Amino acid sequence: MERVKAVITAGGPLRGTYAEAAGTTVKALARVRGRTMLERAIDSARSAGAREVAVVGGDLVRAACAGDVDTRVIPASDDGAQNVLRALHAWPHDDGLLYLTSDLPYVNGPAVADFVQRAAGNLAIALVEAEAFALRFAGAPGFGIDIGRERVVNGGAFFVPPGGALRVTELAMRFFGARKHPWRMARLAGPDLLWRLLFNALSISVLERRAERLLGLNVQAVRKCAPELGFDADELAQYRYACAHE
Repeated sequence: MERVKAVITAGGPLRGTYAEAAGTTVKALARVRGRTMLERAIDSARSAGAREVAVVGGDLVRAACAGDVDTRVIPASDDGAQNVLRALHAWPHDDGLLYLTSDLPYVNGPAVADFVQRAAGNLAIALVEAEAFALRFAGAPGFGIDIGRERVVNGGAFFVPPGGALRVTELAMRFFGARKHPWRMARLAGPDLLWRLLFNALSISVLERRAERLLGLNVQAVRKCAPELGFDADELAQYRYACAHE
């Protein structure tokens, strides 16, 4: 594994019945089968070979990490896009950056290591095949997006090559709010991609090539990643599923 540092965004709040069920107002600190999702993410990053780990989070996250002298905590903003910015610049840009979200209740080291290895130094996002996801998590609610004739599940793992953070910062902030809506991503990327989406002609390879032109970097959607990288506990129903299923 090449020289890699890791960052985990852990600023997402919980409210209402989700917060009551989880016993916390911070999603990353929700416990699933005995451990917080943040603990799972940190351990997975280290197990996958990350040399140093940073977490973007608030006071409760800082307190939760107080006993872990090897984890650096970066203050979180109330703005999710700003937290993406802080994550991208958590470390000097001479190493690759493994970027994990903190709401992955099934994340594990082998799954993350496989993703980083197959990213092969490219700017990369993890993708899970919808059929594999459905087999692993039968009956799980609310997952999957359609891109052209494919149905995939976006993973919560990303890789930024050395020096790449400076190039992706502006685009990443623009795309943050559109990350789970292909038509919004296509509209931001250009009118021809929007037309492709409307006529069901959009594909992952087309999105990869457009991103390469926009950024001047090699871009890769890493296919067939472990389903554990695609299950995020965004909503209460997903959290309850994760608590009830190994």
